[in-house]
Amino acid sequence: MSSVILDNKKTIKTLNNIAESGLKIFNKDNYTIDNESENPDAIAVRSFNMHDLEFGDNLKAIARAGAGVNNIPVDKCTERGIVVFNTPGANANAVKELVLTSLIASSRNLFEGTTWARTLKGKGDQISKHVETGKKQFVGKEIKGKTLGVIGLGAIGALVANDALNLDMDVIGFDPFISVDTAWNLSRTVHRAMTIEELFANSDYITVHVPLTDDTKGMFNEKTFSIMKNDVTILNFSRDGLVNESDMAAALESGKVGKFITDFPSEEVLNMKNVVPFPHLGASTKESEENCAVMASHQVKDFLETGNIKNAVNFPNASLPYTGNRRFTAFHKNVPNMVGQITSALSNYDLNIADMVNRSRGDYAYTMIDIDNKVNGDIIPSIEANITEIEGIIAVRLI
Repeated sequence: MSSVILDNKKTIKTLNNIAESGLKIFNKDNYTIDNESENPDAIAVRSFNMHDLEFGDNLKAIARAGAGVNNIPVDKCTERGIVVFNTPGANANAVKELVLTSLIASSRNLFEGTTWARTLKGKGDQISKHVETGKKQFVGKEIKGKTLGVIGLGAIGALVANDALNLDMDVIGFDPFISVDTAWNLSRTVHRAMTIEELFANSDYITVHVPLTDDTKGMFNEKTFSIMKNDVTILNFSRDGLVNESDMAAALESGKVGKFITDFPSEEVLNMKNVVPFPHLGASTKESEENCAVMASHQVKDFLETGNIKNAVNFPNASLPYTGNRRFTAFHKNVPNMVGQITSALSNYDLNIADMVNRSRGDYAYTMIDIDNKVNGDIIPSIEANITEIEGIIAVRLI
């Protein structure tokens, strides 16, 4: 996107360390990075918990440099007309690599073997003898020919599925909400499970890549474990709340679950038998952090300069080519005749509409209107005030 000259400098605040490659997207002519600002135009965040923060009147956007937005009060933002962006797919390769690495390493008992080998320190010339006699306790199994069940075939799940096929695994996928774009990128060799129970019953390994919702919370539990094969390996690099931890502990103790690999350690998890815990490393690569920062920054910059929205979790995606003329945007309730009321209000100022887009998402909608003729800056406050008075209008901007 070419640079746009803003009427006033915008302030960007960061709540975590955001890669410099992302912050460089905000040119110094139009933006100030001020991490102490109490009333920024936008916030860039990674894992900082924002639920107890107070938001200033200027705040228009929050960009999560990552996929999950559990640390952001999305409902509160929606009510205030604040766009919440995330960066789906930017960390997909990093998570995929860790999933496949841990799948292979755990199957070959590499984690346990490495820990044991370190206990041989100080045994000198006897180390080789101990290795030869002790290695039999770490005999593992190969993943070739085994079946991997992938729950959730978004950016990460699709990559995991495709690369598991290249490792000569059989792959079953389940995702009732798979997008057209993902379907195009997914290998035809992936078997589609019609129900999640089918996937549970036929998988030697199960990896999950779905958000935490009311429907997915505790999806791994006593009932679902009973459907699975004995000695199944479960990998969770998605969200900790997907697993009922007490049920998982019992399944590991009985041998129903052979191993549980998770990126979300807790006190209960760390006391489980046959668990491989990671300190939330799924997206922790330099490349992933840079990809997320760059993607998040571009999305915020485009929104602040043109009003276009991509990858919002609470606003509908909407885009119009930006011509440089005045653009009016409104976030509002998705109710009948809203667009008519907005255009009628603009017509009172003898403004000609050159282009328009209206997109909805559930109970809310977003409208962008390009004005063909020049808008006198003196009447802008009056336009904004009149539009805001329309019942159902949440936030208004003139760009």
